[in-house]
Amino acid sequence: MKASLDTNVIIHFYRAGLQQILFDFFDEGVFIYEQIRYIELENHGQDIIEKVDFDIITGKVELYTYNKLKDMQVHKIFEHNVSENRNLYGRGDMGEVYAISLAQTIGSYSLVTDDTKQGGPYMSLLQFEDDIMPFNFADILILRYLFGSVDENQTVKDFNTINNTSNLNWTFKSQIKKFIIRFFKNPYREEDTKWIKKLASENNVNIKTKLVELINLL
Repeated sequence: MKASLDTNVIIHFYRAGLQQILFDFFDEGVFIYEQIRYIELENHGQDIIEKVDFDIITGKVELYTYNKLKDMQVHKIFEHNVSENRNLYGRGDMGEVYAISLAQTIGSYSLVTDDTKQGGPYMSLLQFEDDIMPFNFADILILRYLFGSVDENQTVKDFNTINNTSNLNWTFKSQIKKFIIRFFKNPYREEDTKWIKKLASENNVNIKTKLVELINLL
C-alpha cells in the first residue's frame, strides 16, 4: 500500500523515533504535500524537521510540490480536491485538507492521520463513499501485529512510546475496541470488513485469537 500523511501522524511517529514503521507498512511509498513540510511542520514540528528532510532526500518520503503536480498534469484536479475538502473540513487545519487532496489526486489508497474527532478526516472518510481508507497510528500498530512479524509485547511498547512522547493520552484498550467496531461489529463500510478478512485469509491469521492475546496483555 501507499499513503498520504497528515501533519499530526508525521510528528507522532518521528517524535517517537518509530517512523520506520510507516515505511515498512506502506511499502509502496509515503507521500506529503509541500504545505505540510514548509508550513505545518515549521509551525508544529520543528523538533523533527531535520529527520523528515533526511528521509525526503534519501527517498523514503516523497515530497509533492505544486510544480510536480503541474508536470504530472494533475494540478487542476488537485486544486479542485483542495477546494472541495476545504468546504468539508474548513480552514482550521489545512494540513489535513492537503493530505486528503493529495491522496485523491495521486490515487493513494490510504490516508494516515491522528485527527479522529467527529467531523475530522478520519471519521468523515469512514462515512463517505470514498476510495481512501483512513488509518491512525494505533490502527497501523494493530494491523502490523496481526499481519506482520511483531508480537503483542512490542506492539504495546510501541503504542506507549508514541502515546507518551506526544502526550496523546490515548488508551490502547479503547483503540483496540474502536478497531473491532470499525472492522467487524459495526463497520461504516462493508469494503473495510472485506479487506481485512481477505488479509486474514491470505496470511492464515485468526484475528479474534490475536486480538484477545493483545488485550490480555493490557
